[in-house]
Amino acid sequence: MSLPQVVEETCGDSLHSSRGPQHTRGKLMTGRVSGKVAVITGAAKGIGRGCAEMLAREGASVVLADIDAEAGERAASAIRAAGGMACFVSTDVVHEDQCAAAIDAAVKTFGRLDVLVNNAGWFPRATLEETTSELWDRVLAVNLRGAFYCCKYAVPHMRGGGGGSIVNVGSSNGIQGLPNLMAYASAKGGLLSLTRTLAGAYARDRIRVNYLIPGWILTETEIALQTSRGLSEEDLRQAGAGLPLGRHQTVKDVAYAVLYLASDESSQVTAAVLNVDAGVTQLPVHREGGYVG
Repeated sequence: MSLPQVVEETCGDSLHSSRGPQHTRGKLMTGRVSGKVAVITGAAKGIGRGCAEMLAREGASVVLADIDAEAGERAASAIRAAGGMACFVSTDVVHEDQCAAAIDAAVKTFGRLDVLVNNAGWFPRATLEETTSELWDRVLAVNLRGAFYCCKYAVPHMRGGGGGSIVNVGSSNGIQGLPNLMAYASAKGGLLSLTRTLAGAYARDRIRVNYLIPGWILTETEIALQTSRGLSEEDLRQAGAGLPLGRHQTVKDVAYAVLYLASDESSQVTAAVLNVDAGVTQLPVHREGGYVG
């Protein structure tokens, strides 16, 4: 039985790995995170899957955590088929025990934990007056409480291993929220505060905690949402052209930023806000195009 098959069938069993630069489908990767172990939440598709693939290509062993088991298994299988080390753990981040299990799976399977990417998110549109108590609670549970749970169980393992990197995937809405993303903006603002608090609390343990702001990325979920609002592909293209750097951001743009924050190249970077949003958070958006919300 090949190693990828073993990983698929025994996630949670010991498969410690320390690998240097590797070949992936004929390409020699640089091994920027070689030997590291990472947990990525919301990893079945979109940004999370892209980050898991990037980290695996650069030498990390990755645990994909997501509520979508079918898509998550496919994503982990694809990483293994490309020569990477990966397993999937079914995880709904609103449940503390499931977050703990995802972290535990990384340590049991690969022997340590070096990187946590809190990417799981949910962003239903609703103004203040449209936001019900139930919607508010659910949005904060997915976008903020889930990250808290994962950090809570990741930190002891990182401390014991001599340090680590936590990347909290935030949003420009955490800085200045759109009026139709009231609960989501509040959650992402809370995540920014959590990031800075944890960075100060655990700097002496060599645990770095940073906040990454992706731009407007046309993931499957975002395209479906915008289509349901009556926007065509041409509408979205024109909106992207109106952004400061002239296009929508991509999953790969974010994955490269996560790779940097996960690697030792960023060993002196903590409590930072890294904007991967074409300057939208800091620069005025041209009103003839730009983000449509």
